[in-house]
Parts: sequence; C-alpha cells; structure tokens
Amino acid sequence: MRAVIQRTFRSALYVDDKLVSEIPNGLTVFLAICKGDTEDQAEYFARKLTKLRVFRDENGKMNIGIKDAGGEILLVSQFSLAGKLGKGTGNRPDFGNAEDPERAEYLYKYVTEKIRAEGVTVKNGVFGAHMYIEQQQDGPLSFVFEC
Repeated sequence: MRAVIQRTFRSALYVDDKLVSEIPNGLTVFLAICKGDTEDQAEYFARKLTKLRVFRDENGKMNIGIKDAGGEILLVSQFSLAGKLGKGTGNRPDFGNAEDPERAEYLYKYVTEKIRAEGVTVKNGVFGAHMYIEQQQDGPLSFVFEC
C-alpha cells in the first residue's frame, strides 16, 4: 500500500459534477493498493492513520491525533500512486504494480471499515471513477506512507 496523506481544512469530492463526499478539517488520503497487499497491511495502515499526531496542540506543535482534533478522513482510491516513473520506464508511467481492480476495491473498502472501527469518521470517493477534488490544505502538510 502506498498513500499520500494531507492535512486539510476542507475537502470535497465530485463525480460528474455531483458532490459525493465532503469533510471539514481532517486528512485527505490518496491510497493505492499494490500487487500482493494484504488485509494485515490494511489493518496496520488504518491503525497508523487514525493515530497519527499531525494536528496542532495549544503550543502549535503537531501532537494531536485526528480523534482529539475532531477531524474526519476523506479516503480516495488512486491507483496511479502504484505507478513507477524513472529510469527504464520511458515517458509513460508503469502501472504494473497496481493491484487488480476487484482485489483493490475490496482492500480499499476493508481499510474504510477498519478506520471506522477505530472510531474515526471516514468518507469515500467512488472507486474507479474520474473524480474532481477540491482541497484547502493546512500547512501544507503532506506525508507519503508505504506499508
């Protein structure tokens, strides 16, 4: 699994000009499911994500988790994060590391369930759809996470 995690003031996700999901402050997470990813990795990722201390405390330090900050998560499936750019791939990304769509959708939904089980509100994009996402980033603060 590979993810880009961004702290945001607000995020809204649209498909075909219709609002599908929206969160106030929280984390916008773009998640790629890679070949061979497992349920154990999904559980680990969900636990890690819900416990990240990336929100500011009263001293302005990143010391608060999403639950204590009252934030939500917008989880967006993004297979292109599994792609490779670089030496030997030419000018077109290589998406050979992306998991098959059925398995990827299953694990994406599994991660969602595990985040909810941790007591955090999570909203989703539409798996496989072309999405338009509006964000107001906080920081900006972004992390790349792999497990």
